[in-house]
Amino acid sequence: MASIKELRQRIRSVGSIKQITRAMEMVATTKLRRFQDRAVGSRPYAQEIAGLVGRLAGVLGEDVEGLPLFRRGPGLATLAVVVSSDRGLCGPYNSNVFRALEAWRAARPEADVRYLVYGRKAFQYMLRRGYRVERVVQDPPLEKIDYRSAAIGARVLVREFLSGAYADVWLLSTRFESMARYVPQFTQFLPIEAAALGAEKSAGAGDVILEPDPRTIFEQLVPRYLEVRAYNALLESLTSEYASRRLAMKNATDAATDMIKALRGVYNRKRQEGITRDLLDIVGGVEALK
Repeated sequence: MASIKELRQRIRSVGSIKQITRAMEMVATTKLRRFQDRAVGSRPYAQEIAGLVGRLAGVLGEDVEGLPLFRRGPGLATLAVVVSSDRGLCGPYNSNVFRALEAWRAARPEADVRYLVYGRKAFQYMLRRGYRVERVVQDPPLEKIDYRSAAIGARVLVREFLSGAYADVWLLSTRFESMARYVPQFTQFLPIEAAALGAEKSAGAGDVILEPDPRTIFEQLVPRYLEVRAYNALLESLTSEYASRRLAMKNATDAATDMIKALRGVYNRKRQEGITRDLLDIVGGVEALK
């Protein structure tokens, strides 16, 4: 059984930890609000540009399937882009990403998969398991990512795909659905699937007069569409990371509060026992002197 002095030290130690977790929770909450506003604000634009590309694909019809970005590459390997966090203390965020990664790999046991990684945690995970990492994006850090950086990353993926080294490119990111729900998901980045754009539903759009011609507009718009997809995926992953970190720090703060309450209960009982014992000694001494 711990002494009163040891209990007092434990209470102080847990109180210090509680202050740290509370401060981290407040920081995570502030950053979460900022990234959430950006992620939610980017969704309508991403949906609109996807719909526009889909309608133009419907106008072009079967001609779309002949474009390089809409058919599988000549290579045999698969490039997978994995988005994780740079730091820990974010609850199950990274473990959920890695679980989704392993499930995706299990479905392709014979595939030659190579990786492009955002976040040190994924790089460390893959390094321990001997996965083939082609590139780690460290500059800028994921927390400081902007549209320009995401656009450069999307262009790199397009260039790698068009080089003929890969058959397809996949993107593992985390979709932010709510403050308590964020779901890792693998989506095919390249080749672009015309069906996923809803192209077959847009065949009636051929009556619209377009200037310049639909193919020119389409070829100019597709790179923007891929850039927006990359930016939105990175932004939602970052938002999910901070939502998970905020929840983890809140749970840690609540656990520290409960622990302090339990320790104070033990401390008060032991203190009362000591006081009672001292009183009994005094009464016993007085009785002995009579």
